[in-house]
Amino acid sequence: MSSPVSVQFVGSGDAFGSGGRFQTCILLEGNTERVLIDCGASSLVALKALGANPSTIGTILVTHLHGDHFGGIPFFIIDAQFGKRTEPLIIAGPPGMRARVREAMEVFFPKSSEVQQHFPVEFVELPAEVPIRVCNCRVTGFPVLHFSRAPAYALRVEFADRTITYSGDTEWTDTLLTASANADLFICEAYFYEKKIKFHLDYQTIAKRRPELACKRMVLTHMSTDMLNRLEEVNAEVAYDGLKIEL
Repeated sequence: MSSPVSVQFVGSGDAFGSGGRFQTCILLEGNTERVLIDCGASSLVALKALGANPSTIGTILVTHLHGDHFGGIPFFIIDAQFGKRTEPLIIAGPPGMRARVREAMEVFFPKSSEVQQHFPVEFVELPAEVPIRVCNCRVTGFPVLHFSRAPAYALRVEFADRTITYSGDTEWTDTLLTASANADLFICEAYFYEKKIKFHLDYQTIAKRRPELACKRMVLTHMSTDMLNRLEEVNAEVAYDGLKIEL
């Protein structure tokens, strides 16, 4: 029998902290391993607020290169350096990620990207629609519709005999049907309740397309104030900071 996997929303918020929520950060735990999906700028604070020791996290998977999804990585790396981390850290995401992380480190803390870490840091650029092994995960990046001057992905993560898909940020694309097919959990952004804007999803579109999604369970996240104010009208499971799901 396979071991259980837990999925915890360290941060379930949008870029602007709507509802007082931390930015996107999802913690997977299984087989004594810990993996993050996205690491927004507030994620180090959010992890520590939950009592989750960052030094126990070996892999960070990134959907796209906006600050509320990858901007916590410079803080994560520098905190690990000061904390005398020795275990390797693998950071996997879209092409261009390594350069963007280095640039962010230099903006936040000049010369920090030139420091020799006490621990190995490996960057892995995910190809589009090709499953690759990242540590003990099998990760597939599916291109979605979101602009960040680099490819944006929905990530399908096979981890400890479970499959978790996260849409990242995107307007509707049928790619989501493929990315989430038969997933144990599909985490899907729902930025607005019904308003249609470029590069983001709204709840009404998701509800309309829900019968086509072949995932076993779906949870909505990355919600704006508009969406949070209308949760009583939502017929779907929604995330909140700290929510833990056992799979």
